[in-house]
Amino acid sequence: MKRCVIFDLDGTLCDTSGDLLAAANAAFATLGRDVALDPRRVEDRATALRGGRAMLRLGLSRLGPVDEAEVDSGYRPLLDAYDRDIAKHTAFYPGALDAVRRLRARGDAVGICTNKPEALAVKLMAALGVADLFDSLVGADTLAVRKPHPEHLIQSVARAGGDMSRACLVGDTETDRTTARAAGVPCILVTFAPPGRAVAELEPEALLDDYAGLEGALAAIGLP
Repeated sequence: MKRCVIFDLDGTLCDTSGDLLAAANAAFATLGRDVALDPRRVEDRATALRGGRAMLRLGLSRLGPVDEAEVDSGYRPLLDAYDRDIAKHTAFYPGALDAVRRLRARGDAVGICTNKPEALAVKLMAALGVADLFDSLVGADTLAVRKPHPEHLIQSVARAGGDMSRACLVGDTETDRTTARAAGVPCILVTFAPPGRAVAELEPEALLDDYAGLEGALAAIGLP
């Protein structure tokens, strides 16, 4: 039976932090708030990979107490700014595309399970020229639930034509670890995005320091 390897998107396949931070800064300007997140700061890059509202909260917290109503007000301008300029700074992590292509050449199913809104994830993949490289793409609003709910991952596997008994999730955060555990599949966490090797504390079935080692990681979790 073929394997099914499902990838998180932000912080796993791609470093999207630069474009996300630029969108957050555009939202702060729309709100009339004199604050900006900095892609040179590890905290800011790491927060970008946790989503739009997390970035808004971080920036606003540097000005004082955070008003969730203001976070809500800034979310749509952030999404609009991101939609307008989605792939200016974004790039796949070294070796990621080669690893995906190796899986496909072997006959494995490959999909994306992301908490990025589906339309934005689809647009990003098209902008990067890889829209046809993945068998499934399930975004934050594709279903009534999202990660860490296990159904998000289960549907990513099903839509890719895979089987849960031969599936795994490759991610970079506690959300991915929790999702995989809830769905009953092994998890590989990458160490090249913030917070680096600290993800070992989440006790994934395997760590991935470089995409050249993906096959070894899959063998280590029982998917040779």
